Amino acid sequence: MPLPTGPAPWFGLSQETLRALEVHPARAVAIPGRGWRDLGDAVLLFSAGEKEPFFNRLTAVRWPDDARAFDVRLRDTNELFAALGRKPYVWAIPDLSTPRDLIARLAANGFVNQGGGFDMVLVREPDGRLEAPLPSGAVLESWNCPSAQDRPGLAQALARVIGESFHIPESRHSNLVAEIALTLQQPSFHAYLLRIDGEPVATGERYSFDGASYLSSIGTRPLWRGHGFGSLITRALARDSVAGGFDLVYLGVYADNTRAIRLYGRLGFATLGSRSAEMLLEHPR
Repeated sequence: MPLPTGPAPWFGLSQETLRALEVHPARAVAIPGRGWRDLGDAVLLFSAGEKEPFFNRLTAVRWPDDARAFDVRLRDTNELFAALGRKPYVWAIPDLSTPRDLIARLAANGFVNQGGGFDMVLVREPDGRLEAPLPSGAVLESWNCPSAQDRPGLAQALARVIGESFHIPESRHSNLVAEIALTLQQPSFHAYLLRIDGEPVATGERYSFDGASYLSSIGTRPLWRGHGFGSLITRALARDSVAGGFDLVYLGVYADNTRAIRLYGRLGFATLGSRSAEMLLEHPR
C-alpha cells in the first residue's frame, strides 16, 4: 500500500480511515491506568490517576446536527465527565468533526479553546541524500520491549530528555519515569534515544499498530539544540515506520510551532485537514 497520494487536505483518505487516525493517538497512550472506550459517536480517553485534560478527553466526535439532539448529547457528556471527576475536554477538527460548527457550539456553552494544532501525514519518504552523518561520539539507539534489566535506566534517560525538551516540572520527573517504564513494555512502542559520549540528548518515539505509526515526543535538550538532531530522529522514525509496513505515518504539532511545521514539511509530511481546537469547559452555561 503506498503513502497517501490524493489531493490536500485529506489526501484521498476515506472517512473511516480519518476516524481511525483520530482514535489512534488515544489508543496509543492507553497504558495501564488509562483506558479508552468507543461511545459510537465519539471516543473517550480516561486516566484513573491523572487529571490532566490531555489524558481525559473526547475525540472523533460525530454528534447530531439537530439542535435539540446536540444539546442532549452535550449534557450527557458533561455528566459523564462530572461522574469521572474531570473537566469536559473535547478535541474538534473542522470539516471532520460533526456538527460542522461544533467548535462554535461548544464555545457558546462555556468551552474555551486551549490552542490546538495540526496533524501532519507522511506523503513522501524522507530523502536520505540530505541526511547528515552522526557527530563524533553519537549513537542513535532504537528500543522496542527492552528487558526488565534495561528498562529503569532507559526510562530515566528518556524522562530526562523529554522533561527538559518540553519544560515538564522537575516535581513530575518520578511520575514521568514511571509512565515511560510502563509504556516501554507495550509491543507497539518504539523509543529512539540519541546519546553523545553516553549523555542522552535527544529522543523521539513511535506507536506503530493497526496499519498506522504515530510519531511523538520528538525533542532535544536545550544545550544540544541547533545541530539537526530533531530532523535526524524524525527521519529515523519515519523511515523505520515505512520499512515496517506502516504506510500511514503521522504526527501532531501545535499551530504556533512554525519551526517544527517547516521541518516536518521538508521531511515529507503535509498538513492533514484544518487546525484542530482543544475545547475545555471553563464556564458552564
